[in-house]
Amino acid sequence: MSEESVFKNKAKELFGLLCEKEWNPYVTGVVVAFFSVMMMAWWRPWGAVGAIRNWGDWIMYGAASLFGSEAGVFAYYDEAPGSIFVNSGSVIGIGFVVGAFISACLGKDFALRIPPYREMVKAVIAGILMGIGATLAGGCNVGGFYNALGNLAGNGFTMMFGLVFGVILGLKLLYLEMEHITWGDGGSKTISLPKGVIYGLGVLGIIGIIAASYAYAGNEDSDYIASLSGVILIAACLGYTMQRGRWCMVQGFREPHMTGDCTLAKSVMLSIVIVAIGAAVLKYAVPMRAEGESVLATANYVRGTFGWGGIVGGFIFGLGAMFAGGCGSGTLWRVGEGQVKLMMVVPFFSITSSIMTAWFRDAEYEADGVLGSYVYLPEALGYGPTLFVIAGVMVLWYLIVTWNEETNKLIVPM
Repeated sequence: MSEESVFKNKAKELFGLLCEKEWNPYVTGVVVAFFSVMMMAWWRPWGAVGAIRNWGDWIMYGAASLFGSEAGVFAYYDEAPGSIFVNSGSVIGIGFVVGAFISACLGKDFALRIPPYREMVKAVIAGILMGIGATLAGGCNVGGFYNALGNLAGNGFTMMFGLVFGVILGLKLLYLEMEHITWGDGGSKTISLPKGVIYGLGVLGIIGIIAASYAYAGNEDSDYIASLSGVILIAACLGYTMQRGRWCMVQGFREPHMTGDCTLAKSVMLSIVIVAIGAAVLKYAVPMRAEGESVLATANYVRGTFGWGGIVGGFIFGLGAMFAGGCGSGTLWRVGEGQVKLMMVVPFFSITSSIMTAWFRDAEYEADGVLGSYVYLPEALGYGPTLFVIAGVMVLWYLIVTWNEETNKLIVPM
């Protein structure tokens, strides 16, 4: 075999490894943690619900403009929200979805998958529940759990506790549905595109992300807008990574109780510990930008939901995520690969989150301590003990799920 042929084979192998094969879950968890810390170092922690809520704000603002903003929930929408192309949360969401789309196209995973009729109904219910849960908990599985713990916030523990029981109830309800409900099994369809078209769309996605990054970076009037160049790139890397590894946090809660498999749970644990270490380094003394202003990084993702808000919100969100078939981040990367059910989840998630957030902010529920307390763990424990506590909880979780993997004591029966 010629040297040129060997080179081509190696290039093909590398492309297959990076773009076509499903990534190892542990590698995926480490890479997600790496880009999560990079996002924090560049600008702010990433999340999914910020984008979804901003899109819901625009939907409601449009409805208020059409029907009038004098009464009811429309009264919250008398002013236009931040542009979807300038709001940092929305930019993260756009970059994340496009990154997942690129991964799906290069890996030949992209297709428009239309679900059965019953799944469409479940998508509506799921979106509403996830919007309610994310508002009560102060974030979805990313902002309320993963990046909350990663940013050393106590509310991450309360949402984690609620998520476990919400996922277990959701799993039980899905079993009951499989046993007793037969309506709506029809209507599913998959619309595939030619291989060359899919690859072409993936290349266009790459060009689009690079062009958007250059457009942001070239803004000389606003340092904030210029900084979004890195935000959209890192978000795209996160979306690409999670789609390629099919990395969904709620599956880390579901699988130990469904099949006993704890692989994804262990991956999530590892990822959280890495993010927490990175956040401790950054938050110890490094200021970060938020909405264009310099603030101390300790404020990021510390929410006043260390209490019933985090627990109940996590429970409701976990239940909704089970109906949806994806968590907040999982919903977005599945949108990027063409899952129509998750495309249906997003608008109901976004509208519900928008309305409830506007209501809670107007009533100042979080500020008044109605949902719980603001707990930044290093202020109470110090940075070293905080990392020890987070790692200890992850070790305890590890012991429980690995014990269950051997004994099947925590499997939810059908």
